[in-house]
Amino acid sequence: MKKYVSLMVLLASIFSCNKEKKFRGNSFYQSMLSEPTTLNPITSADGYASQVQSYILESLLDRDEDTYEYRPALAESWEISGDKKVFTFNLRQNVTWHDGEPFTAEDVKFSLDVIFDDAYNAAHKRPYFEGLERVEVISPYKVKFYTKTKYYKNFDSAAGLTIVPKHIYSKDKENKKLNRILVGTGPYVLKKYDKGKKIILEKNKFWWGNKVDYLKGQHNFESIGLRFVGDKTVALEMLKKGNLDFKGLDAEEYMNNTSGDEWGKEYIKVKVENKSPKGYNFYGWNLKKKIFQDKRVRRALAHLVNRPLMLDKFEYNLSAYATGPQYVQSDYASKKVKPILYDPKKALELLNEAGWSDSDGDLVLDKMIDGKKVDFKFSVIDPYEGFKKYNTIFKEDCRKVGINVELKVVEWNTFTKLLDEKNFDVVRLAWGGGGVDWEPKQIWHSSSAVKGGSNFISYSNPEVDRLIEEAREIYDKSKRIEVLKKVYEMIADDAPYAFFFNRNETLYAHRSRIQKPKDTFMYSIGINHWKVVE
Repeated sequence: MKKYVSLMVLLASIFSCNKEKKFRGNSFYQSMLSEPTTLNPITSADGYASQVQSYILESLLDRDEDTYEYRPALAESWEISGDKKVFTFNLRQNVTWHDGEPFTAEDVKFSLDVIFDDAYNAAHKRPYFEGLERVEVISPYKVKFYTKTKYYKNFDSAAGLTIVPKHIYSKDKENKKLNRILVGTGPYVLKKYDKGKKIILEKNKFWWGNKVDYLKGQHNFESIGLRFVGDKTVALEMLKKGNLDFKGLDAEEYMNNTSGDEWGKEYIKVKVENKSPKGYNFYGWNLKKKIFQDKRVRRALAHLVNRPLMLDKFEYNLSAYATGPQYVQSDYASKKVKPILYDPKKALELLNEAGWSDSDGDLVLDKMIDGKKVDFKFSVIDPYEGFKKYNTIFKEDCRKVGINVELKVVEWNTFTKLLDEKNFDVVRLAWGGGGVDWEPKQIWHSSSAVKGGSNFISYSNPEVDRLIEEAREIYDKSKRIEVLKKVYEMIADDAPYAFFFNRNETLYAHRSRIQKPKDTFMYSIGINHWKVVE
C-alpha cells in the first residue's frame, strides 16, 4: 500500500512538472503594478500602456541599447537637410500590420496629424511634436517631415513618432473598443486581454525584423505575459513559484526579501549601474488650491518629508535625495541645488511667515482666506498601496505641526480621471526617467496645464516658460544644458513638488531559466535580448 501511494505521488509530481513545462515553454512573464487605463496609443498617457505598446508598435527609427545611436526600424534610411528643416525617410516595404493590411506612408502622415486633431485626446503628446509642421507623402514608401519652428529635437520627434494604423484609428474616434485592442507592426501581437488579470502577447512570425541581421538574437520568446499585480509581495511570491520570470525590485525587496537557499539558484537578483535615466517619486501640490499657492507653504511641506528616516528604513541607503525635476546624476541637474531636508522647526517658521497659526488652540493651524477661517488640512491621493508607509510618516509629521492629512489609495483609472479633472489636493506619484536629453515642456510648461496634460498640478512660472522655449532652439548640447540648469534651479526653488529619491542602481530579479547576454546594456537592461535556457 505504501509503495502504491508513493508511486501515485511520484506520478502526480511528474504530471505536474510536465504540465508546468508545457504551460511555460518558451514564454516570458512579468508583472505590472496596474492595468493600463487604455491601450489606445493616441490617448494613452501612463507607463503601463507604454510597456505593452513597446512590444507591438514601432517608430521610424530606434536606438541601439549600448551606443544610443539611431538605427533603421520602419524606415530603412533617412536624410536631414542642410538647414535641418526637412527630414526624408525611405520606408521599409512589404511590412504589414498585424491584421494583414499593408503599412504605407499614409500611416506615417496620419500618426502625426492625429496628435493635433482636437477630436482625439492627445494633448499630452503635443509638446514633443509641435515643432513639426506636416508630413508630405512623396510615394507609398517615402515621406518628408517639414518643421515649423527651430527645435533641437525635431528630428528625434520625427524619428521616434509611434506609427499607428490609419485604417483602424481614423474610422471611429469615440469607439471605446479601441481601449482594449492594439494593432501594430512590431515583434509581438496582442493575443489576449484578460481584463483585470493579464495581457498575453504572441510572437509575430511575419515581423520584418526576423530577417534583419542587426536584430538577430532579439525577441526570442514565443509569448509574453504581462500580469496585473498591484501587491509587490504577491508579485515576488509569484516569481518564486514560477508564475513570473522577471520582476523589478525596490530597495527593501532587494535587501530583505531576496535571501535564502534558492536565491542564486532558482531565482537570481541583480544590481547594475547603467546610463538609463532614473525617475523619482513626489508629492505634487495642486496649485489651483489656495493653500498651496504660497511658495513658503510648499517648501515648509517639503521640510516635513522625513527623507532621512525613509532613506534608512525603506531605501536602505541605495538611493540619493532628489533635488529637483531630473535625477541628480543627469547632466541637467544643477549641483547648486541642495535637497530640502527634514526640518519641522524650519517648516513651522515658514508656515507662520505665510500666516498660518493655531488661533483657536485646537492644535490645528488655520488662516483667514477670503474672509473665512480655514483649517490647514488636505488629502493625498495615491494609486499604490505599497507607498502607504512613506505617506503615513508624512501624515504623522504634519500632524505634529498642526496639519491634518488624509490618505486615500485610489484605483488607477479613477486616479487618472482625478488628475485630468484637477480634482485633488495632493498627488503622490512617480515620473519615469524619460529621455537621455531632458525635455521639460510636457510637465513644467504652463501650456501643458490643460485637461489631459501632464502639468496636472497647474504649475506656471513665466520665466521658466521662457527658458524652456529658449532651450528648445539651442542645438549645442553644452549651451542647452546651461539654460536648462537654470530651469532646474527655478523649479526646485518654487517647490511645486516635494521630491523624494533617485535610485543609484537598477535592481531586478529573474528566474534561472532566463539566459542573458549580460546583466545590463549601457542604456537598458536589455530584456529584448533575453531567452529561455534550452
